[in-house]
Parts: sequence; C-alpha cells; structure tokens
Amino acid sequence: MHNLLVEIGNTALKATWSDGMTLGKIFRYQGEKSFDFILSLTEGERADVMVLSSVSEIPLKWKSTLSGRCGELVIMDPHCTAVNSSHQLPAWISPDRAASIIASRFLFKGKAVTVFDLGTTLSIDRTDSEGRYVNGSISPGCRTRFKSIFRYSKSLPLLDTPEEIPSEGTSLNSSIEFGILSGIMFEIQGHLDANPGNIAVFTGGDANFFAKKMKNSIFVICNLVLMGLALVAEEFYESKL
Repeated sequence: MHNLLVEIGNTALKATWSDGMTLGKIFRYQGEKSFDFILSLTEGERADVMVLSSVSEIPLKWKSTLSGRCGELVIMDPHCTAVNSSHQLPAWISPDRAASIIASRFLFKGKAVTVFDLGTTLSIDRTDSEGRYVNGSISPGCRTRFKSIFRYSKSLPLLDTPEEIPSEGTSLNSSIEFGILSGIMFEIQGHLDANPGNIAVFTGGDANFFAKKMKNSIFVICNLVLMGLALVAEEFYESKL
C-alpha cells in the first residue's frame, strides 16, 4: 500500500506518503502554487489512494488531473463531506478537524477525548468514550491574535510569539504578550477543567509551546491530521480489495 496524503490548511500545505499508519517524510509548502507542488510529489510515483484535504473547495481541474495520478482519489473539502458522513461527523466540521477526530478515536479507543488544534485558529473538539462527537469551538489562534491586535489598533506593535510567557505586563510589549498568551491558556484550561476525565490531545503548529506551559497531562501529536488522513486512505484501499 502506497498512499499520498495532502493537507491544505489556512496558511500552509503538508503532505506525506504512507503505508497503512506509517507516515514517511513530511513535506511542507507555503506559497501560491500548491497544485504544482502536489504534482511534483507524484512524478514517478503512483499512489494507490490519494487523500486531498483542504479547508477551501478543491478546483475541478485539480480533481480531473490528480485522479489520473492515483488508483483512488478521495476529496475532503467543504463541499465533499462524504468522509464526515461515513464517520458520523457533522458536515460542517472542516476536513482537518474531521481527520483529527478520526485519528484520536483510533488512538484512544474507548476514551473520551478533547482535541486542541493550535494553529491559525484554536479549534477544540470533544468526543465521548464511544467516539461520538459532542461539541466544539473555534477562536483565533496565537499568531492570528498578535496580527489582529496590530491590524485593528492605531498604535500597538506587531509582535511574534515570545519564547516564554511574561509573568505580568510591565511594558507595552509584555502587556500584549501576557494578555494574548495567558488568554489562550485560560481558554484551554477552562475546557480541561470542564471535562476532567477526557484525554487531552494537542496538535498544530503551537502545540508544543502551549503543552509545555500546562500543568495537566497532555498528549502532543503534531501530525494528528495526517494520521487521520492515513486511516481514511487505508479504509478506501481495503474497500477496493
């Protein structure tokens, strides 16, 4: 089994080849030529199953071309929600969140789970011990908050995430850093306190940063979305046997 998994997020693309649940080298791309990048991954290699997940709708041209580069093309985007349906997930849940939930169900079978995806947005999704979707929330992610406070004010600077969270705001910069970062931590802690029996899973670009700051036991799985896509690919491959 030789499958290609592609995740197109809000700011970047991640891709990998997989054999079952074993992921290969992770490729990352951030630019305007995502389609060309995906094509480059398929040069000389044909995928048994290609799973293409995107937060925005995949163009028809992409589907037509990529279907010729694999045995089976699986699209997960806002208009292609068949995977959500087959996994008893609401159609409105974005493909990346759906993949994270599919992976967490597999990894923590029989356990209630709260998945925190700390990227462009901070998305939080809960499933019960039987894997049923309970609820979720979406708020701005860490860097999105820094950019927003700069964009929508007339005098505040654009800052990046510091290595450490200030213990208090004693200057303009540290006040912004403390406000944004402690705000995210309070938000996360509120969800953890509300569901103390749930397994807590952090994923996304800022997962490690915030996991180190929390006192709770946290599972950090940076490639949780790709793991979910690997499970989807495996299901489609086995269904064709």
